[in-house]
Amino acid sequence: MVARDGVSGVTHRTVAREADVPTTASTYYFASIDDLLCDALSTCMREDAEKLRVIADSLPDDVDCRPAIAAMMADLVAKPDGHLLAEYELFLLAARRPELRESTELWAAAAAEFARRFTTDPVRVDLFVSAFDGLLLRALLANREYTAADFEAALRILLPWPAPEA
Repeated sequence: MVARDGVSGVTHRTVAREADVPTTASTYYFASIDDLLCDALSTCMREDAEKLRVIADSLPDDVDCRPAIAAMMADLVAKPDGHLLAEYELFLLAARRPELRESTELWAAAAAEFARRFTTDPVRVDLFVSAFDGLLLRALLANREYTAADFEAALRILLPWPAPEA
């Protein structure tokens, strides 16, 4: 729904209509729209954090996983379902609503954990976390298709490989 109608299009009535349930069902589970949006953002951030962990954990420490992450990024922006756009709309809502920020911090922590596979420099880790989101957001706004090669080129600058000894 958020992908199609934006955050402002989310009401108890529209959620109930989308789910084909009575409006009272959505108000039973979510006292307010803020509660519903907070739950949606938390779910998205947990899922994204897990995707990053799965990719990082699926490869041995001595294998460069930047190409796999770049491929994931390209897949995210290429999906026509608007999922990434919806996530960023919820993500930006957290700038106005501090109660949503805990969920965004979950994602940032997972991205930072991933970056620490490559560097112990806290500035570089923070730069990666910010750049990851910035690259995806830029790709959503671009008038051209971003490819895995585009993302990998940026990751190669942001994260050194092989990782220096800690």
